[in-house]
Amino acid sequence: GEDGHEAAGDAPGRPDGPPPDLEDVLRELGDSGRATFRAGRDAARALRLLVATDVSLARSAFGRTLACTGAAIAFGASAWLLLMGALVAWLSLDVGWGWAPSLLVTGLVSLALTALGGWSAVRYFEYTRLQATRRQLARLGIGELSKLVPGATSAASAKAATERVGERGPVKPDLGVDATP
Repeated sequence: GEDGHEAAGDAPGRPDGPPPDLEDVLRELGDSGRATFRAGRDAARALRLLVATDVSLARSAFGRTLACTGAAIAFGASAWLLLMGALVAWLSLDVGWGWAPSLLVTGLVSLALTALGGWSAVRYFEYTRLQATRRQLARLGIGELSKLVPGATSAASAKAATERVGERGPVKPDLGVDATP
């Protein structure tokens, strides 16, 4: 009408004229459905190709990472041996120490660094035990520690309970093998 509102029978965006034929509507609907199916199929193919390419790239990168790590270890070990040899030579020739004390000092330095590296590895390896997850599963009644920690409704600390379990020694669940707390 004159006030800017559409009349009751007029739909916005629709051309004036008779409504489309049912056959035309069904044909357009079928064409739209086929186009949607093709688009979905193409998207699925693209996603499959992306995943396959990404997995192939990851596999290749993993192999190269192993090769580079191996080379780094080999060259690092040889560099360490050369540096220790140079230190032994310097201590014995320039400082005036005998060969035995020079070798002993470099050996003790190597042993101390080995102990430090081993201690660090053991400390970081503790994070692979998923302790927090195991405690929460035990609170829900799942796992070898479930009978030894307070339930989900308890306000008691599951961490304190598993620490007390660790003090008592290994746990033997129904399977008969030791379970770490």
